[in-house]
Amino acid sequence: MAEEKKDQKIDLSISEEISQGIYSNLAILSHSDNEFFVDFASLSPGVPKAIVRSRIIMNPLNAKRLLRALQDNVSRYEEQFGEIEERQSPMPRFMGGGGLA
Repeated sequence: MAEEKKDQKIDLSISEEISQGIYSNLAILSHSDNEFFVDFASLSPGVPKAIVRSRIIMNPLNAKRLLRALQDNVSRYEEQFGEIEERQSPMPRFMGGGGLA
């Protein structure tokens, strides 16, 4: 017997400081056997050092859910506003085994 999926509503609150957001033009991704790490950083032209503004740590299940939610949102965005074009630009090299986004 298949269970019906019910829409869950979450009452979210957000502080004024957090609601302002943090600008990031670089995301550095890495993982261990238990967790995924996403470092959001700012990289300025001509400056060889990126500054990490925020780090998010999540378990593998939530990382996969985030991936699906991002894919869904990008698809809906492109349906409404057109395809997001990816430009090739040189990416800096970082120490460690993370990926860049």
